[in-house]
Amino acid sequence: MIEQIKGGLVVSCQALEHEPLHSPQIMSKMALAAWQGGAVGIRANSKTDIIAIRNEVDLPVIGIVKRDYPDSEVFITATKQEISELLESGCDMIAMDGTERNRPNGETLADLVAFARSQKPEIELMADISTVGEAIMAQKLGFDCISTTLHGYTPYTSESKLYDNDFEFLKAVLLATELPVIAEGNVITPELYARCLELGAYAAVVGGAITRPKEITVRFVNAAAGRLQQL
Repeated sequence: MIEQIKGGLVVSCQALEHEPLHSPQIMSKMALAAWQGGAVGIRANSKTDIIAIRNEVDLPVIGIVKRDYPDSEVFITATKQEISELLESGCDMIAMDGTERNRPNGETLADLVAFARSQKPEIELMADISTVGEAIMAQKLGFDCISTTLHGYTPYTSESKLYDNDFEFLKAVLLATELPVIAEGNVITPELYARCLELGAYAAVVGGAITRPKEITVRFVNAAAGRLQQL
C-alpha cells in the first residue's frame, strides 16, 4: 500500500459516537467524495466503517480503532483486540499509537507489532508518534512508516503544533529516520498540505479540514468573531 499513497493526499474519514456524522454509511460516502476529489487513500476508524468504505471505493485504507481504556492514555489501536478487529476489516495498513506511554493490559508496542506480524505477515504498520525519539523507536521495531499524528496530543508535546516554525518537527523526523514519514495533525489548509510535501513528507493525511463540518463551521464562526472584535 505504501507505494500507492506516495506524494498524495490521504483523507481521514472518521466520526466518533458523539459526533453528528457518526455512521458507517456516511463515512463511506465521505470516502467516495474524497476519492472523487483525488485522494489516494483513506484513514478510517473501526471495523464497521472500514468495511463500509471498502465496499464504496477502491482505495487503500489505513485502519485504526479508537477505544478508551481506564488504565491508559493510549486510545489509537491500543491492544491486540483492536489489531484483531482491523485484520478482520480487510484494511491495507494498521496504524497504532507509537508513543512511549504505557498501554492497557501491560502490553507493549513491541508486543503489538509482533502480534500483527504473526497474524498477517504482509500487513503494513504505521506508527503514530509525537516525538523524534518515538520515530526512531518505531523504526527499530520494524514499522513500515511513521506518521506525525500525535505531535501536540501527548502531555509532553501539548504546547506544540505540527506546523510551528515552518514544520520544524516534521523536518526533524525526516532527518532522524529512513522510513517514509506521513505528515498528519492540524494540516488544515491546502497551503499547509502542499508545504508538507514540499519539505519531503511521503504523503499527508488531512481529516478535520475536509470531513468534519462541525469543526469547519467553528473555524468560520471564530474567524468572523475575531474580525468583528477588531472593528
